[in-house]
Amino acid sequence: MILTVTLNPSLDRAVAVESLVRGAVLRAAPAHLDPGGKGVNVARALLANDVPSRAVIPCGGPEGEQLVRLLAAEGVPMVAVPVAGRTRSNITLAEPDGTITKINEPGPALSGAELEAVTEVVLSAAGSADWVVVCGSNPPSLAVDEFGKLCRRLLDAGVRLAVDTSGPALVAAAAAGAWLLKPNREELAQATGRSVDSTEDVVAAAQHLRELGARAVVASLGADGAVLVDGDGVVTGTAPVAERRSNVGAGDALLAGFLAGGATGGEALAEGLAWGAAAVSLPGSRMPGPGDLRRDHVHIEHRPDLVRHLLTRD
Repeated sequence: MILTVTLNPSLDRAVAVESLVRGAVLRAAPAHLDPGGKGVNVARALLANDVPSRAVIPCGGPEGEQLVRLLAAEGVPMVAVPVAGRTRSNITLAEPDGTITKINEPGPALSGAELEAVTEVVLSAAGSADWVVVCGSNPPSLAVDEFGKLCRRLLDAGVRLAVDTSGPALVAAAAAGAWLLKPNREELAQATGRSVDSTEDVVAAAQHLRELGARAVVASLGADGAVLVDGDGVVTGTAPVAERRSNVGAGDALLAGFLAGGATGGEALAEGLAWGAAAVSLPGSRMPGPGDLRRDHVHIEHRPDLVRHLLTRD
């Protein structure tokens, strides 16, 4: 079982428009409303592929109640921790040429007591979990040292911890000794202060995070695929997508597939890439099921060309 923790979950509304014009009245196709937040998406992707998972989410207000109802309707096992603030809502605007515009609310602050309640729920459930996955942006009130403390408490409890976050929180997770980090290209550059313009740059930045204490790094690079850097070396992979409909949740699907695929080596990276590519081909933040996966489209390299220039942004 994989336990996911989303400290700042959301309701995600995806709307397709012909063209995004400032100041205009736009006609939109019917919207997709999905449960949101990186850890929520990881749990949904795992469930869609019959991998046991459970989601821990702080929820508040009518939006929080709706989030719980949506997850329950999808059959996602969860523990909803009540909080005083209002769960955030995010909007994704999709144009026919694949351009995606995201509008994300910051989310509610968590009090010290609310954070402790979430932590206790996670520690209680972690004993039966193969992995604990802490994902997404942190609530505005959560200091970096508090996030690092949360990571250390989980690791001290014997948890195999995977973290997908950004900025100083990603660095704190590395320093705490997380088993796995899953940044994208921009997050790698931000966390390490390095330019990331080639596979060689990705590897150097990932190695920096490993030197801080992380055991392994899977960097998602959008259409450029992904790179795995761990104690066994470097593996790269790509998975072409014929029609890109939405990149919302694609990195979350990749992480879910990597964990489901064994969380080590080229086979796990290939599984992650298959899941991530399938998510890109679906609208909104829908997560792919077995029928959406095209494993035969994935290409893995165990001796990659490290000087290959990256052409796209995640």
